[in-house]
Amino acid sequence: MIAPREEDTTTVPRILHIAIIGQPNTGKTSLFNRLTGLRQRVGNYPGVTVERKEGRTRHEGHELVFHDLPGTYSLNAVSPDEQIAVDALCGRTGTEPRPDIILCVAEASQLSRSLLPAFQASTLGIPIVVAANFIDEAQAKGLHFDFAKLGENLGVPVIPTVGNKGRGIGELKDALIQSAADQRLLTAPDWPESIREALTILSTQSPDTLRGIPCTFTAQRALFDTSGQALKRLRGDDEERREILHLAHGRVLSGGHHPATAEPVLLFEHIRKLLDGCVEQRQANAPSWVRHLDAVLAHPFWGILVFTLVMFGVFQAVYSWSGPIMDLIESGTAWTQGFVGVFLTHTPMLQSLVADGIIAGVGSVIIFLPQILILTLLIGLLEDTGYMARAAFLADRLFSGFGLSGKSFVPLMSSYACAIPGIMATRTIEDPRTRLTTLFIAPLMSCSARLPVYVIMIGAFIEPHYGPTVAALTLFAMHIIGPVIALHIAWVMQKFILKAPSPPFLMELPPYRMPSFRDVLWRVGQRGKRFLTDAGTVIFCITVLIWALLYFPRPAAVAEQTRTAFITGQAKTSGLGTESVIERLQDPGSELSNDLDHEVTSAYMEQSFLGRAGKAVQPLFEPAGFDWKITIGVLASFPAREVIISTLGVIYNLGGGQDEESTDLRSKLKQEVWPSGPRAGQPVFTVATAASIMVFFALCMQCGATVAIMKAEASWKWAASAFVLMTTLAWLGAVLTFQVLSRWIPV
Repeated sequence: MIAPREEDTTTVPRILHIAIIGQPNTGKTSLFNRLTGLRQRVGNYPGVTVERKEGRTRHEGHELVFHDLPGTYSLNAVSPDEQIAVDALCGRTGTEPRPDIILCVAEASQLSRSLLPAFQASTLGIPIVVAANFIDEAQAKGLHFDFAKLGENLGVPVIPTVGNKGRGIGELKDALIQSAADQRLLTAPDWPESIREALTILSTQSPDTLRGIPCTFTAQRALFDTSGQALKRLRGDDEERREILHLAHGRVLSGGHHPATAEPVLLFEHIRKLLDGCVEQRQANAPSWVRHLDAVLAHPFWGILVFTLVMFGVFQAVYSWSGPIMDLIESGTAWTQGFVGVFLTHTPMLQSLVADGIIAGVGSVIIFLPQILILTLLIGLLEDTGYMARAAFLADRLFSGFGLSGKSFVPLMSSYACAIPGIMATRTIEDPRTRLTTLFIAPLMSCSARLPVYVIMIGAFIEPHYGPTVAALTLFAMHIIGPVIALHIAWVMQKFILKAPSPPFLMELPPYRMPSFRDVLWRVGQRGKRFLTDAGTVIFCITVLIWALLYFPRPAAVAEQTRTAFITGQAKTSGLGTESVIERLQDPGSELSNDLDHEVTSAYMEQSFLGRAGKAVQPLFEPAGFDWKITIGVLASFPAREVIISTLGVIYNLGGGQDEESTDLRSKLKQEVWPSGPRAGQPVFTVATAASIMVFFALCMQCGATVAIMKAEASWKWAASAFVLMTTLAWLGAVLTFQVLSRWIPV
């Protein structure tokens, strides 16, 4: 490691923009978090960072502005996330200037390979600092480093770091500030004569059109990027430039090299010479247990079996561990309703809004926070150990049969938490048609917003009949139905619509690591915070709107007609006279009086704005077993699917029920019966109804934010097509489920 030199640093700008580059899974984001004090998401698999993130800190009187760029194996950008990294280095983002310093994060145990992006970026003329990250793992593998000699050979500072533990952060900040004064660049390679001639042709005959970007950089990117993307993005693509590029490629070929492979081959040879004598292997490499474990986890049979058991265990834990916490939250919600309601008895409308609308609606959603936190915790631990990368390797064998590759696994797996980061993660997929297919099917993965629907239906109607094991299997099945259908949609798109061949899959398996509990717990906290923020803002606002649409209008004629019909009906069924029934109704605490209040409240709800809408649309959903109240919940949940729970909470609190003391939504669902028609007197919610509701929500894209991000990443055409297709599939799936199960399981 090179010690900072005692020089005058007054010429160093007070604000330094530092771009963090490196290959995927080298710990860039962990280092970024430690340097800035921020908490961006990290994971032990490639492709976590798919957009540029910015963080600031102060050190030695300077403001350091760090830009965490997506990982890239090479600056020959192919995928959208790699293009983001190249644009940021060139100052083409439109919002930020070119960086003052480049910080290249390299995996210490793989320095010869990890330094490739740094040497490609060095032609920009920007000083570079190298962070040899995961130095502890490299030393544990028996590697010994002479950082003083390594820094001299490379020509730039090399700082050993452990990003996830915060080691080397102070030294790294010192080196960055010193490098801004020294302006030190990496030792340039000595290109063969044929390549020098090709670069000269591109630099002189096709002048640079981008101000501030050296011709050397654009010439090398155009020469070595045989996809043609660099020529289009950096220089402009026209017939004259293509002819010049063809001439340059011919010169490279004449020297015995190929433009597609010349740069990595020659740079790797150059890097190996610079590392010679600086890195020494003093003991055996990977321990045998790693090879044995990979032999099982990556096995085509045993690996899939282990993955299935692991995921079943995750959902079993989600369902069983959360029970006591859910009961506690439910009790707290009931107590809050009663406590607040006492102070609002003189204003019935406000009491209904606060107790039956806001508290019941939001409380019925918050009760599912434990499941979401447990799921996030367990998936985070699996990601950080490196297991998910092995699962992606296994998935490639399955995905290839449907026109996809293992590259689609991480975006689809990310969609289980939320479809939005999953769709954004498709930027790591190089093939544009495969990327489009992956983002199109990503919303079919069961995100955590669907979990409350599954849990309440399983808890009320599956577990009481079949026990906790079948309940966990049902929860597992609900998370599998989306991917099964998604893969078949992908096959149709790849084969008949986009007509794309199955792309090749190449993925490096990361080392097994102990999970960073600090990062995982932060991730859990962020997910819980986001859920509570949604419950406190979006769900709160929608709940108030739903309450208003269910509460108004309240014409007096409805109450009078209901009262008259109730008295007449009671007089006939009881054999008492009308006057006797009226006399008994004078007692406000009697059972008869409570029944009348319930009838009036239900009549008001049926005549409400939302009640009329539900009844108008209900015939469409009747084949799926939905009554008008369930239909209201479906309609209300299209902006955000989790609103279904708060909507049902408001509906059944406003409508009352046989058990007025119960605030548990599950018990209220069990009491609901069909008031009329061929099913009059039968339960509305049965096992078949619960299953059809779960299937509908498993397949329907009820999320405005997902539609918006799909439009941003693709187009309105694809976003609208996905919405229409998923809504149609959801309806068909719900109808088929109900019609089949209602014949097998009548209750």
